[in-house]
Amino acid sequence: MSIRRVVPNIPVGASDDTEAGAAALRDNAAFYGLLGFEEVMNHGWIMTLASPTRPAAQISVMTADRTGPVTPDLSVEVEDVDAVHAALVGAGAEIVYGLHDEEWGVRRFFVRDPNGRVINVLTHR
Repeated sequence: MSIRRVVPNIPVGASDDTEAGAAALRDNAAFYGLLGFEEVMNHGWIMTLASPTRPAAQISVMTADRTGPVTPDLSVEVEDVDAVHAALVGAGAEIVYGLHDEEWGVRRFFVRDPNGRVINVLTHR
């Protein structure tokens, strides 16, 4: 199985307040911008920042996952999300959110790791 990138998801407050959430995303964009990150995606509830020289070096800041049941701790982009899902189901892993094609261009599922962390496993369509 091929991993394309691993992205930490940094939760920010104000998950139910869009104005406060937007402000939190802006504040984080400004802070991480000082470290050299640039905004590459912003859906209003999740914003991804990346290194302009190493685009796979990314972080995501999110108020809450608006399409899944919980906010994941980590995102792992894989080449074949269906194969990874099958392997984890076969191993008896806890699937928190089944395979979904999201309207914003990814196919994904959530799985709980042995430490209780929720991992967003995805591929871009």
